[in-house]
Amino acid sequence: MLQIKIPGQETMDLTHLVLDYNGTLACDGRILDGVKERVETLARSLEIHVLTADTFGSVRRELAELPCRLAVIPLENQAEAKLHHVLALGSQHCVCIGNGHNDRLMLQAAALGIAVLQTEGAAMAAVIAADILAPGIADALDLLLHPLRLAATLRS
Repeated sequence: MLQIKIPGQETMDLTHLVLDYNGTLACDGRILDGVKERVETLARSLEIHVLTADTFGSVRRELAELPCRLAVIPLENQAEAKLHHVLALGSQHCVCIGNGHNDRLMLQAAALGIAVLQTEGAAMAAVIAADILAPGIADALDLLLHPLRLAATLRS
């Protein structure tokens, strides 16, 4: 469990990290530099879930050595599928990271939603639904590895 205390807000007791794949962890189906090491470290305190439609057909190979649970979702109703996954885990215990329009519902439902802006860009709906916008996945994961950064940004 990862406990995050934000001044002026309730303490977050996070047990799940839910990640979008393409545009978030990967670009053109390939995992981005620095992701594996950070995910391995975070897996010591959070259960990691990756949700994807696997557009490039590479997710199983790319995540083979990572301590995470993979859910390949259908091409239809992706936003709803991601939301249902987060709700089933208990959204109040989830931190979600994504960049796409199909991530907006899970970002909004999560105890902590982080949108990332990378090579593929970020859908405005995802940015608006998130609690925080990070310039890249390494920075987003580092917020969880160094939670005082979150406190500095989100305190009221």
